[in-house]
Amino acid sequence: MTKNYFYIILLLAFLGSFSVNAQDTKQQPKTQESTTIEGLSLYPNPVNGGKVSISTKNDSNKEIIIFDLLGKKIFQTQLSGKELNISNLSPGVYIIKINEDGATATRKLIVR
Repeated sequence: MTKNYFYIILLLAFLGSFSVNAQDTKQQPKTQESTTIEGLSLYPNPVNGGKVSISTKNDSNKEIIIFDLLGKKIFQTQLSGKELNISNLSPGVYIIKINEDGATATRKLIVR
């Protein structure tokens, strides 16, 4: 009788290890390769005065999109200089997406 329990436990252990290994071999979904913006600097963060400076190595025109934490687009503009006026944003945490010359960067932006 004890031999039967031993074989049952051995079988369960074997099946348990097989299912764990089967999960480990799943292929991960492919993500899009994205290029990042060289030399991106976003300051000050947290923002107190309603203006944030965005500079990059190229300093060319940028598309700026700001989302709330639920993913809703709340602000979009084209920026040709370095200073972005965000005084109309309420205090909170946002996601800022910056597009420049085909490259994209996403950062957390805190407004106080």
